[in-house]
This record gives sequence, C-alpha cells and structure tokens, in this order.
Amino acid sequence: MGSKGEIRKRILQARRALAPEEAAEKSARIVAQLLELPEYRVARTVMAYLDFRGEVQTGPFVRVALAQGKRVAVPVTEVASRRLVPSLLVRYPEEVAPGTWGIPEPLPEYVRPVPVEEIDLVVVPGVAFDPAGNRLGYGGGFYDRFLPLTRDDCFWVAPAFELQLVDRIEAGPCDCPVHCIVTEERILRPGLPRIGRGCSGGARGTVFRRGY
Repeated sequence: MGSKGEIRKRILQARRALAPEEAAEKSARIVAQLLELPEYRVARTVMAYLDFRGEVQTGPFVRVALAQGKRVAVPVTEVASRRLVPSLLVRYPEEVAPGTWGIPEPLPEYVRPVPVEEIDLVVVPGVAFDPAGNRLGYGGGFYDRFLPLTRDDCFWVAPAFELQLVDRIEAGPCDCPVHCIVTEERILRPGLPRIGRGCSGGARGTVFRRGY
C-alpha cells in the first residue's frame, strides 16, 4: 500500500506522465459521465474545482453547467484561515486567473461568496482515491475542513483518472471520503453510512464516511 507520502509521489508522477492529448480525452469521458449523474441533474448550485497541474480537466464541466443554467461556484483559497470560500462564477474563463499556488481562482473583483448551505454538489479534487471513497489530497486539509460544512444531503463527487485509484488509503479521523468517484472507465459509489464528526470546527454534527 505504501505511506500517504509514497502514494502521493507515485500517483503525481504517473499523472504528470500522461500525454496532453490522452489527459484531455480521458477528462472529456469523465466529464460526460459527471453530467449524466442524477445528483448533478437535480442540483441547482454546484461547486467545482478548476484544474491545475494535470488534474482531470473541469473547464468543460463548468462551461456546460453554466450553459444549462446551474449556479456554479468555484473555490477561493484563504491561506491564513486555511479555508475555502465558494465564489459564484458568471463567466468562464474571463473571470479567473492564477491565484494561490497558481491555482485558477476568480479575480478579486469577481469574488461573490456563496453560502455553503446552498451548495447541492461538490466536485472534489484529489491525488488518489480507493474503492471505499477515501481520498488522498495534497496535504493542506482544505477540503477536509470544508466538506463537513455542507448540508447532509450535499453530494461529493471526485473525478479521477483510473491511474489515481489505489487499493487502500488509510483514513484519519478528520478525513472526508467522497460519495462517488468517476473515472474514464467507471463510476464507483461506495455508499458508506454517515459516521463520525468532521474536523471543520463548524456546527454540522455528522459527515459521510465515504474526502487540498
């Protein structure tokens, strides 16, 4: 299995090794499946990361969601408070530019905070995932603090290349596994029960144990 650091290094190397055309083609297949999820279809407000350094490309997802009349929020990273702030996106990509760590974010004049409780679906990034929905992020814990703040019925879905799936990730007490993983080959729905508490410091009492 390897340590989290070893897994992170190995998967990031494999992801970087993808040819640009292969990454784009696989991303397109993943996005097509995301757009067919029943949870997406009924969602009014979705939050999606903007891809960076070899992640599954979410630009096409954002464009389609906006064209379909969804409210689309993207995360703004507040490093000092170590939190994510959802910001409503109206025009893409005109309103975004490289921000924290070079990750695309809304320009300051286009930051429009969205209440977390209004979000119906979150598209979650990650380095690696296992079949139980456990997520290995980039080490900052931003999403593990943010996700427990969402409503109990908010749907957490992770787009990932098949190469990002591993047999097992050791989950810690503050980790937030995702409800669904979508790859270019399949859709995984761990369907785990709600147990435990989040580590966000927020008021929400339970998280889905199925979660830079």
